[in-house]
Amino acid sequence: MGAALAVAMAQVGADIVLAARSSADLEEIAAAVGHAGRHALVIPADVTVADDVDRLVAGAIAEFGQIDILVNNAGGPLFNAPFLDIRPDGWNRLIELNLTSVATCCRAVGRHMVERGSGSIINTGSPGVLRPWPAIGAYSAAKAAVLNLTQVLAHEWGRSGVRVNMISPGWIGTDINQAFTTNPQASAQICNDVPLGRWGEVNDIVGAATWLASDSATYVTGIHIPIDGGLTSAVPEDWRSLRVRRDWQHQSD
Repeated sequence: MGAALAVAMAQVGADIVLAARSSADLEEIAAAVGHAGRHALVIPADVTVADDVDRLVAGAIAEFGQIDILVNNAGGPLFNAPFLDIRPDGWNRLIELNLTSVATCCRAVGRHMVERGSGSIINTGSPGVLRPWPAIGAYSAAKAAVLNLTQVLAHEWGRSGVRVNMISPGWIGTDINQAFTTNPQASAQICNDVPLGRWGEVNDIVGAATWLASDSATYVTGIHIPIDGGLTSAVPEDWRSLRVRRDWQHQSD
């Protein structure tokens, strides 16, 4: 998703700073940004390390003079486990990656944006923000906290001209979900749970993100946009049961 967002924003006029722990996978994205007619700066950085984030922000400002948009896209569940089976070090790793890194990047970039009087920050959530999800309790808790932080910063920084919003992708067919996309039974169950009946694609994410980053959304802050095919729309269980019975009846006929 990060690669798709970077290229999409380049296509609508943004120069891009690409950050990851290794630059190996970023050079190809940088080339795609170049093909879109924009400049890409690659800075290896671990967003769970505050010094790396400070170096990243300083490098971006040195290259481009200012930061207009921040997309906090790093994150992931890392592992699935019931709450009582999560060791303290596992909990801490999940919180550092999915919550603390977002706070660290928001602090470093937000200080610059507030002083300038403009900027758009887009944080990334998950369906776990709104829907209980067993076995990923630490991840869901971290993402829910990111939503709260998003709304707090929207209030604190709104008068300065800085906007802070959040998007929450659902089941997107990326490498992180390969164990599910390559399992026909699991994939079918996931599609059955999604009202639109399919996996999402990375291109389903870019429209909302580029809009939130653009001048078309200058009166939008503190909002949360689920991009999940309707997964978190809280479809009642009785309706889902009715759908199953209807499908079974149809097969019987």
